[in-house]
Amino acid sequence: MATAIADPVRRRILTMLRDEPLAAGEIAQRFAISRPAISRHLRLLRESGLVRDDLIGRRRIYRLDPGPLAELVDWLAQLVTADRWERHLDALETEVYRTRRERRSGGPAEHRREHTA
Repeated sequence: MATAIADPVRRRILTMLRDEPLAAGEIAQRFAISRPAISRHLRLLRESGLVRDDLIGRRRIYRLDPGPLAELVDWLAQLVTADRWERHLDALETEVYRTRRERRSGGPAEHRREHTA
């Protein structure tokens, strides 16, 4: 699947199919590359399980199949969540060090002025 979504043309096709099912010819019309090239992209997307196709008369209609993307979405969510937690933990660590430093120096500057005044 990684190979299938690595190409910007295939990602654009997936985005188009997210909005609506399209015939191969309709997809090809939206690109400046040849129809055979679009057919190869569609075949790779179909073989990877990211799109389904239905033959209606002489037209092949493609639809997005988001199922195989679920694993990728879960993995990406873990990265984002891990990054967010890492930032929170970094902020907590900074606060702990600041609090320790203030305790060693007798408290924040505002508190020291109040006690000496």
